[in-house]
Amino acid sequence: MPKIQASTVAEHRVQQRAALLDAARNLLSRNPTEQQPPSLAEVARLAGLARSSVYSYFRSREDLLDALIADTFPRWSAYVTEQMDRHREPGRRVLAYVDANLHLVARGDHALARALASAGRADTLATSSRLLHDELRTPLVAALRAHGAPDPVRMAEVIQSVVFALTRMIEDGTSERKARRLAHELLEPYLRLGGDRQRDA
Repeated sequence: MPKIQASTVAEHRVQQRAALLDAARNLLSRNPTEQQPPSLAEVARLAGLARSSVYSYFRSREDLLDALIADTFPRWSAYVTEQMDRHREPGRRVLAYVDANLHLVARGDHALARALASAGRADTLATSSRLLHDELRTPLVAALRAHGAPDPVRMAEVIQSVVFALTRMIEDGTSERKARRLAHELLEPYLRLGGDRQRDA
């Protein structure tokens, strides 16, 4: 049994489970186009654990992937929300939403999501993706509404389509800096106009 590094067995199990998830995340990120997900033995080896100990946390490779999906998407949402919360002005919050998503794509998180899409179970992935979309849309719609958008829900979909287009560009080799510049070039005039509407009201 591995030496317990935490103060309690419960904390130790939390740490070991997190280490396994991080190892699986690392392996999937290295080969995002690989159709075959990493084996439990590979994950255990990278985490520095015996293969047999992995089964104390996950029944199978599919179980591990489901847990990784459930762990990864909330991290994405939390990062975007954190970046938006650094700003008070609604227009800046909208730009922070775009910038945060593009940063995660450039960092490789989207490649991990694609790897999970090809390797994970469809039902778990679909549920987590839908929850992520809803969680991300809520603060974006709120920022657009506060900024004075006449139809913030549909405008949020427009902005999301811009993020998707720039995501593909980044994956094709466009730098994060250039993608962000393109986004700002497109969105800043609209956001300035919205601010002018509010001041004139």
